[in-house]
Amino acid sequence: MIRYLKTAAAAATTAEADRQVRSTVETIIESIIKRGDDAVHELSQRFDNYDRTDFRLSESEIADCVAAVGEEALDDIRFAQTQVRNFAQHQRAALTDIEVETLPGIVLGHKNIPVNAVGCYVPGGKYPLLASAHMSVVTARVAGVKRIITAAPPFEGRPAQAIVAAQHLAGADEIYCLGGVQAVAAMALGTASIGKVDMIVGPGNAYVAEAKRQLFGTIGIDLPAGPTETLVIADDSVDAELCATDLLGQAEHGPTSPAILLTNSEPLARATIAAVEHLLTILPTAAIAARSWADFGQVIVCDTLEEMLATADAIASEHVQVMTADPDWFLERMTNYGALFLGPRTNVAFGDKVIGTNHTLPTKGAARFTGGLWVGKFLKTVTYQRVLTNEASAMIGEYCSRLCLLEGFAGHAEQANIRVRRYGGRNVPYAEAASRR
Repeated sequence: MIRYLKTAAAAATTAEADRQVRSTVETIIESIIKRGDDAVHELSQRFDNYDRTDFRLSESEIADCVAAVGEEALDDIRFAQTQVRNFAQHQRAALTDIEVETLPGIVLGHKNIPVNAVGCYVPGGKYPLLASAHMSVVTARVAGVKRIITAAPPFEGRPAQAIVAAQHLAGADEIYCLGGVQAVAAMALGTASIGKVDMIVGPGNAYVAEAKRQLFGTIGIDLPAGPTETLVIADDSVDAELCATDLLGQAEHGPTSPAILLTNSEPLARATIAAVEHLLTILPTAAIAARSWADFGQVIVCDTLEEMLATADAIASEHVQVMTADPDWFLERMTNYGALFLGPRTNVAFGDKVIGTNHTLPTKGAARFTGGLWVGKFLKTVTYQRVLTNEASAMIGEYCSRLCLLEGFAGHAEQANIRVRRYGGRNVPYAEAASRR
């Protein structure tokens, strides 16, 4: 039996809020389509109180930002980027081109070709999320993307120095101090000063996510995005303080970030609720985390592992921490999650910042049908075919002729028939099906 000791007090979004976001984003995109850079400058002034002649940072500005960060912080950034790069390189090595002769004289293959140009958005509203530079730029570079540009909003009225340093060290070709929908739309559509890209990646607020959704098709995107989510699956092998710390560590992302405890131990569940309330009295980001916990936090108690598994897969959370006596039981059976963090020694913050897996992950149940950002997202797996002999062309042509006419496509059938005639020496009447021998 499943019991809820704490339920979410508010829905993640409301229909009216979604409508307002959609309308605002539509207006901004239309403005940039019509007015280009003029609209970008106006929007940057309106939303970020920031304007400049050219939003692209110069080499000297980038160097100043890097110098201001400090060598210890730069070493930490380099360490994190090395971990992301190492894992991405292993992933890239697993994606091999293939070529196989499926029938005598029929050769099929596929190649993995990088996207040519990518725009990476790095959020910087409440927090300057420099880790997003590692996750997007480094991974795109490993994939072989030729042109990588980045955009991040100003922080306290100037380029966010740590973000700029991270973008530069990651290998960005162009760095823009520009935020919000105007940044996403400018990169996607192109303006006189910003060359358009083929794909936009990176997290952001509801407006950035909606901009990516509306522009999808004009450009590619990484995945749907929403507020950060965390699910802690725990049993009595761990304590309440650990569970509460890991729940609040993600609840501080924003006031609409769901944090859920799923357990088969009611004593642990009740102790975790008490531990959360205690930690909220000392956590520096408690104003945000408390609101998130009150409105979107849940505590769910199940009787069996099987109930926990079914509930976890139904939730399909972005981040799933498994702190049980046998975390591999869930690794072997779970199907819907963005990323798993197995055992008490790891946690979501490791994945968010430094361990090497990518932190741009599916939210709002999208883990049911997609994984997160990874090197393969920047690659197009494209196919090719080659027919080596006259006999093979005529043989496959006969099948194609008949199948095309089953669908009523005479022109398609003639593409096959002309090859049956030329390479097979058979007299097939025009726009008629090639007969079986």
